[in-house]
Amino acid sequence: MKILQVYKKYQIMPQLAEHQLRVAAVADVIIDNIPNPSSLTLNRYDIVAVCLLHDMGNILKFDLSNSHLVINKDIDVNFWQKVKDQYGKKYGADEHAASLKIARELGVNPRKLELIDAIGFETAVENSAGHDFGKKICAYCDSRVSPCGVVSLEGRFDDLRARYAHRHQEWGSEQKRLAFENALRHIEQQIFACCAIKPEQITEMTITETRERLKEFDI
Repeated sequence: MKILQVYKKYQIMPQLAEHQLRVAAVADVIIDNIPNPSSLTLNRYDIVAVCLLHDMGNILKFDLSNSHLVINKDIDVNFWQKVKDQYGKKYGADEHAASLKIARELGVNPRKLELIDAIGFETAVENSAGHDFGKKICAYCDSRVSPCGVVSLEGRFDDLRARYAHRHQEWGSEQKRLAFENALRHIEQQIFACCAIKPEQITEMTITETRERLKEFDI
């Protein structure tokens, strides 16, 4: 099934679909510029697929009454609230758990589930200290895409600080926030030490062609 068919089946908000497509495009560009990806035990298909699926349940965390703060666009709030309610009834309230459940419904392999589970605030330090470059790339690429598009890592941190300023339960303490940011900075250094391009060469413009191509990606 093509990824756009998957998004349609699961009624993924267009802005959320675009986010996942961008994250996958960033990952694909990075892997394309690693001279010897096999030396890092990288499976391009698995990584790109994971990036296309990692936030499938994220409608559950959106405050649709303040949608302009979340997705920067006017939306049909009533329609998407009904979709969100249906997600809650079927998958529960936790968006990350919902994303994993959807991935299982799609029949992805255990490695993809492992990679999806490696994306998030809580796993950054572990990913940084570990040797699994698949986890590093998936987590890093998600941290290069804001609701508005591809940004620098520091730009993404600015975005997260602003959006999670009043959501302490999710963001955690100041110490946890700094640990997360420093871990991602370290991961960026680790990835680009093996890459033929620099982080600043990954922009909204340079991933556009790849993002469009990935709309035909088979899950």
